[in-house]
Amino acid sequence: MGYVNHSEYVSIAMEFKCNLKCVHCMIEGTMNSLRPESFENFKEIIDHNAKHQQWKGIILTGSEITLHHDLPKLAIMARKSGFEHVHIQTHGMHLSHKKYCEKLVVAGVDEFFISVAGPDAASHDKITGVPGSFERTLDGLQNLEVYNHVVSITNTVVTNQNYQFLPAIVERLKHLEKLVQMEFWMYWPMSERDDKNLIAANAEILPYLKEAITAARSFGRQVEIKNFPACLLGDDKDLLVNSQPQLFIDPAFWPEFMRNGFHECFYREECTITECLGLNAAYIEKFGRDKDQLYPIR
Repeated sequence: MGYVNHSEYVSIAMEFKCNLKCVHCMIEGTMNSLRPESFENFKEIIDHNAKHQQWKGIILTGSEITLHHDLPKLAIMARKSGFEHVHIQTHGMHLSHKKYCEKLVVAGVDEFFISVAGPDAASHDKITGVPGSFERTLDGLQNLEVYNHVVSITNTVVTNQNYQFLPAIVERLKHLEKLVQMEFWMYWPMSERDDKNLIAANAEILPYLKEAITAARSFGRQVEIKNFPACLLGDDKDLLVNSQPQLFIDPAFWPEFMRNGFHECFYREECTITECLGLNAAYIEKFGRDKDQLYPIR
């Protein structure tokens, strides 16, 4: 288990606008059609939790949640209703504005899940499609360092454009004292094919991923891995966490998501690791089933 116990959190998608153009964006084709959860739905969730205390933390998410003009208000309401933690998922650029960063912290946001695509401006900005985004994200992470009760968690979506940079990303962020966890999510398209040619072969990713894991741990970070075969991780297989908090999102999201076709593995019936998602349809179409590399864990 990582820093966040997913069973104790609820996630609600409150915003479907974004000012980045990330090449790996899962919902770029449906972003304009997905409907964010309404304020009324949000109120129902926090009122339910105030009564039943089902969750300890709430995750406010979407394409880019800091574009929601009422985000501080939502955080205040969530805290007043009894949530111990308010967690936001963001690219972190708006946190580069110290006054806005402070406004969120004062409102009750205490966990910041921030996307980092590369170890420098050249690699990160190429992936996000916005010049200057790396420096703003880094400034945002730095601004969080002054708050005692705040933590940051970074997430890197791993594609064939950045898997070789994973150890360098860990090294670049080693100075951050509030950074408690680093997550590495293997890219998957919302499709049966890798039309963007972004999926990297697991065997190619593995040595860089293992090096990044070792480095992150040496700096006192926890690590979570998503969408990678457990058997390939060896002694690090316990870092594989594919579970997610209960998510409230436009139902139109799920038919597209299910096109991923997870749980494909030649050894699925023999393997006892239920956390593993195996391979997805697009990976198999591109690289095959990796039969000679994977093996069942019994």
